[in-house]
Amino acid sequence: MELAYYSDYAVRLVNTEEPARTKDALTSVEAVRELFGANQQAARRTTEADVTRFRAVRARLRAVFEAADGGDETLAVDLLNSLLLEFPVSPQISGHDVRDEDGRPDWHMHLADHPSNATAGYAAIAAMGLAFHLTEHGVDRLGLCEASPCRNAYLDTSTNRSRRYCSDRCATRANVAAYRARKREEAERTGRSAEAAQPATADTER
Repeated sequence: MELAYYSDYAVRLVNTEEPARTKDALTSVEAVRELFGANQQAARRTTEADVTRFRAVRARLRAVFEAADGGDETLAVDLLNSLLLEFPVSPQISGHDVRDEDGRPDWHMHLADHPSNATAGYAAIAAMGLAFHLTEHGVDRLGLCEASPCRNAYLDTSTNRSRRYCSDRCATRANVAAYRARKREEAERTGRSAEAAQPATADTER
């Protein structure tokens, strides 16, 4: 499994909450287990206590995205480093997939965690994945959706660093809202111009 894959762990956790809408999907053990995806062995370690612990890690990961989105690179790195120190991992070379017809392994880096609980395991992987993405692509590749009130986290993988929204749905919604706002402004300007012209017309008639 490539290290880049692990950065999705951070996005997945951060986006379980929508602060502006006061929505929180992280309310049960089952919800926490779903975050692990195919890693069911790690998911099975989850207990009721992990729900609260996951929320705490989520807040710290969101703070990383907020700092990056606000242009404070140093703060984003400092916050992420604190997570890396608290939740370490053990990088290992893995080759469980075959590469060619000769059966030679496809060697790649794998993050092995040895946590005391499910939260520590997930946090270690999420923090390392995010750190890899940040150092490989830049702090400005960590963003928060500009489609209010969404503010979901995303990782910008566009070639020209142009991503501004977490999904096509939010991009469409934002574009429609901007279009309607422009139309309202045009209508208001037209109305004001018509009102300004009326007195002059009336004076001419007299």
